[in-house]
Amino acid sequence: MSLKSSISFQDVKVEARRKIATRQWPPGDLIPNEEDLALEFGCSRVTVNRALRELAESGLLDRRRKAGTRVVVNPIRKATLSIPITRHEIESRGHKYRYALLLRAVTAPPEPLARAWKLRDDINLLHLTSLHFADGQPFVIEDSWINTSVVKTALNADFTATNANEWLVQNAPFSHGDITFSSACADQAQSGHLKVTCGTALFVIERVTWDQKKPITSVRLHYAPGYQIRTTL
Repeated sequence: MSLKSSISFQDVKVEARRKIATRQWPPGDLIPNEEDLALEFGCSRVTVNRALRELAESGLLDRRRKAGTRVVVNPIRKATLSIPITRHEIESRGHKYRYALLLRAVTAPPEPLARAWKLRDDINLLHLTSLHFADGQPFVIEDSWINTSVVKTALNADFTATNANEWLVQNAPFSHGDITFSSACADQAQSGHLKVTCGTALFVIERVTWDQKKPITSVRLHYAPGYQIRTTL
């Protein structure tokens, strides 16, 4: 095996990170071009390109066409989030999991969602509302809208047996998505399901997933008081 084939883009990333951390590549400075780096690291230019691209995506480098690549002066650390399977999340905490389907309907979406997804007026979506329990206590209300023109099999899925969260993770691959964190006061229905006083502050996660330009799901989660979320940097 040649030297070039033995150097991976991960190896280049590690060394580039080291140069940034030790200020061999100071903040704001141009770094060597890809051709020179390929010679330095003993790898192909394609390998260098992938390594630098991922470092740019992580916020450490600023790449501009014809202007070169600079070390970012004030790098932004990005948090990594995953879409958890609620059952696994509950069971990993040592609790017994239970699930109940509260609503299943094929109906017109709310106007803000229809506008955001640029849907025609005659388009209906699959609407599911579910309640997840931990040791018999309400854990989270899950309100999902599924675009069945993209995820056609959802219409025939038995959501009384499998919760929407788990089914979607397994059956609706997506290219990208948006996640919003907020708080909201429990309305009458939510307070009844979560066994809290009406108006109690709830932690809310809203998640929208896409398959390229096609919207797949919009999910809104209202958690019972005390819920915490952790991520990594």
